[in-house]
Amino acid sequence: MTASRVPAAVDALLDILRARPALAGVRIVDGPEPVNLTDKRRIHVGWSPFSDAAVSLQQDFNSAGARTRDEVFQIAGYVEVRSGDKDMKQRRDDAFALLGEVEQALRATDAAPEAPTLNGTVLWAQLTAGDLYQQQAKGSTAGLAFTVTCQARI
Repeated sequence: MTASRVPAAVDALLDILRARPALAGVRIVDGPEPVNLTDKRRIHVGWSPFSDAAVSLQQDFNSAGARTRDEVFQIAGYVEVRSGDKDMKQRRDDAFALLGEVEQALRATDAAPEAPTLNGTVLWAQLTAGDLYQQQAKGSTAGLAFTVTCQARI
C-alpha cells in the first residue's frame, strides 16, 4: 500500500503535458531548475517561485474502520513566457494560452478519457487557482503560478 498518490500524480501530469502536441515547443520542467534565459516558454510542475511547497497534502480516513484514506493535494505549477521586447500584452496572452493548454490537458476527451484522473493515479484533478506576475527587465516576462488540485483514495 502506498502512503500517498502524490509521486504518481506528479509523474502522470508531467507525462500528459509532455505528450500534448500543442506544447511541443514548450519546455516542461519537473520541479525547479536554474534560470535559463534562452528558454522562452516553460511550464514547471511541482514548483512555483511564489510557493513554499511543491505539493501540499492532507489525508483523513474516509470511513469507519480505517481501511482506506482520502487524500486531497495541491500541485504547484508555474508557466513562464519571456521575450527580449517590451510587448507585455503578447507575453500575457501567451502565458494564458499555455495555462489553457494545461487546463485542456486535464479534461476528458475521446482520445484521453483518463486525463482528469491523471491516467488513473487520482479520482480527479483540476486546475483550481492561478496568479499572474509580470516584469519588464531586459525584455518582458509574464508568469502564471497555478495550482492543480487532486482527490485520491489510498
